Amino acid sequence: MAPTIAVPSTQTTPHHRRETSAVPESEVLRRRNEELEKELKKSFEREEKMREELQKTWKRLRVAEERLCSQLGEFEAEAVDQARAYRTRVMNLMDQLSLAQKLLQSASVVVPTSQ
Repeated sequence: MAPTIAVPSTQTTPHHRRETSAVPESEVLRRRNEELEKELKKSFEREEKMREELQKTWKRLRVAEERLCSQLGEFEAEAVDQARAYRTRVMNLMDQLSLAQKLLQSASVVVPTSQ
């Protein structure tokens, strides 16, 4: 490995230089702590607000889901009714066709079949 050179950074300044500032380190830390506590409180308030919004959205979603299920049930019932009516109509037409064929056969009329 190549040799390395250690370069002091601004973060590693000697401890005695910090004490020469006009504001004591404890005061700086106390202020920073207060700022962090305020930010934390705001964060908790935002979190609570978002939780309330999420609950409101969840309730609206449940209502929408119930409406959709209700509508789906109505559509299914309507589809069953239409299928029954269609089947009844087809059965009536089949009966009419059968009767017409019997009448034609009894009259000895030959009906051409398509092949």
